[in-house]
Amino acid sequence: MEDLNYETPTPIQKKSIPVALKKKDIIATAQSGSGKTAAFVLPIIDEIYNTNNQAHPLRALIIAPTRELVNQINKAIEDFSKYIDIRKTVVFGGVSSKDQERKIAKGVDIIVATPGRLLEHIKNKTVNLSTVTTLVVDEVDTMLDMGFLEDIEKIFANASMNRQIMMFSATLNQNVKKLAKEFLETPSVIEVSNQRSSVDEIDQQVVTVDAAKKNELLSYLIGSRNYSQVLVFVNTKKEADGLVEHLELDGLKASCIHGDIRQTARAKALRKFKSGDIRVLVATDIAARGIDIQLLPVVVNYSLPETVADYTHRIGRTGRAGNTGIAITLLSIKDYKMMMKIEKDLILDLKKDIIEDFEPTEKKPRGMKPRPKQKLSQKKAVNKQAPAKQPTKKKKRKTTKRDSNRNFRK
Repeated sequence: MEDLNYETPTPIQKKSIPVALKKKDIIATAQSGSGKTAAFVLPIIDEIYNTNNQAHPLRALIIAPTRELVNQINKAIEDFSKYIDIRKTVVFGGVSSKDQERKIAKGVDIIVATPGRLLEHIKNKTVNLSTVTTLVVDEVDTMLDMGFLEDIEKIFANASMNRQIMMFSATLNQNVKKLAKEFLETPSVIEVSNQRSSVDEIDQQVVTVDAAKKNELLSYLIGSRNYSQVLVFVNTKKEADGLVEHLELDGLKASCIHGDIRQTARAKALRKFKSGDIRVLVATDIAARGIDIQLLPVVVNYSLPETVADYTHRIGRTGRAGNTGIAITLLSIKDYKMMMKIEKDLILDLKKDIIEDFEPTEKKPRGMKPRPKQKLSQKKAVNKQAPAKQPTKKKKRKTTKRDSNRNFRK
């Protein structure tokens, strides 16, 4: 811990670690950059170290939604267990399962895995979870959104009955609560922050622009403001590919990561971005899970996500661990409705800037300009002046033979 300059625990670490050491089940809400990885990894390492089993039976399983996050957690375990004989390995798709089998067969204390590949190993009997005493599900809300509920239930069913389960989530929604109720035994519920407080320290900027000019504006902002490292979020793979092509033509070194790009290429792009070989990394939400760059200066919402939680996840890539950061949203007409929801839910009132030569020409949707509030006395005065509506006489309809028959039946 001294090597890593850890001196004071973060709120999530302070609340979770004592409970985890008592082997109690936990459901905790914590945003990205809050130090939650250490909150569950340190108690696991402590238990394995104190047990000191030379055979290295599998003691802990950590499940995460993406390969990037799996690698990030694995790196944290490596850093924390620098002076301890702890064996760990990663399990995810896109690479050889045979290599993973060989490492597991030699004996590992901790496995960090994505659900799909882990279930393959369970099915092939190359992983046995019967000795697992601690089971962690990180970013559980994201995994449920990705459709991993059934996989998680199967994994839980294969683990030992005498195991501790710790679930970490950015939001405590109904799906997360339902899963916790089904598998956790009298869990400690730990909440350290809401969505609002997690974005308070970030300089959020909104620039209005026509959708057709977003590409040009993005290049202009990066160049004119001399941003050295920018993470750009888009909603689709097609958007990501097209944007990288545009940025490269403008002389900005860029790359992208999304679901259709192979794991090795994604890892290479992330390495180049961290080292500064590329200036802009364009990512979809799922592919960006696990991106952890301590001093990332700028995040850009090229288009807004579908949920407020995803918005906080995105901008939470900057301003991590007490550092400052800038989050810029390029706002076109189609994004207005979502922006209003974000501002309402996070209690924000963000200024909408306009950049010279990029003035928006698209017509604003109805309802965007709030009507000036009237005093009650003014409303009454208007009502007094308005002429009273005269009741309109209804024309009497001619009775038909069909009406007569209906009345007779009644």
